[in-house]
Amino acid sequence: MIDLLGMPFMQRAFIAGCLVGFLASYFGVFVVQRRLSFLGTGLAHAAFGGVALGLLLQTEPLWIAAPFTALVAVGINWIRTSTGLTGDTAIGIFFSVAVALGVVFLSLRQDYTADAFAYLFGSILAVTVADIWVTAGVTIVAAALIPMWSRWAYATFDSELAVADGLRVVRHDYLLSILLAVTVVVAVKVVGILLVAAFLVIPAASARLLSRTFFAMSLVSGAIGILSAVVGLLLSYQLDIPSGATIILVQAAVFCGAVVMGKR
Repeated sequence: MIDLLGMPFMQRAFIAGCLVGFLASYFGVFVVQRRLSFLGTGLAHAAFGGVALGLLLQTEPLWIAAPFTALVAVGINWIRTSTGLTGDTAIGIFFSVAVALGVVFLSLRQDYTADAFAYLFGSILAVTVADIWVTAGVTIVAAALIPMWSRWAYATFDSELAVADGLRVVRHDYLLSILLAVTVVVAVKVVGILLVAAFLVIPAASARLLSRTFFAMSLVSGAIGILSAVVGLLLSYQLDIPSGATIILVQAAVFCGAVVMGKR
């Protein structure tokens, strides 16, 4: 174990895993409670379009994917609030367009295969110091906005009453969606585009089964996200299997345990 923690790439992986585990789990409770699990999938595939554009421009993909995905999140909210379409319909539209753009961008670059697969399936062991600083920056922003938690929670349970009380629900929804989009982008490097939605949903769903209040759900979800990242990394190293997938499987095991405990 000491030798493992002495490896620089493992140190970076543990730090990145814990940061992303906290971020995804913290915002995941709002995704689960608002029944927006499909939003996580939609934003993950929107990130694919941004990553593909970054690869085409031969720049750091995550720097392009972050504003690209945030723009998609804003578009989804605008369609949902400005038209009669439901949120799922708006997500489905942007989901399809972002993937189509990603395919087009990748087709315009001849040597895209290896880079694209790295972002599709994640590569936490390849996380750089710069990636950690970016993730830490997003975490600091999220921590600074913790005072907003009560307003987001209020709107989560009764948006109409929140509006009647003078809370600017639409503005807060835009902010929450943008933060969620950025969280998805930084999580892509850890678990990959195909699995990032699970990172948002499973810890929060487990916490919902184990908690009596929304505040407790947020705390439990964050703890599950961080611990699953640590345990998943240790298991992946011992078993020599992909780290991102192992973290998700650990979260799935926790969810199964939460289902059993919830029934009792």
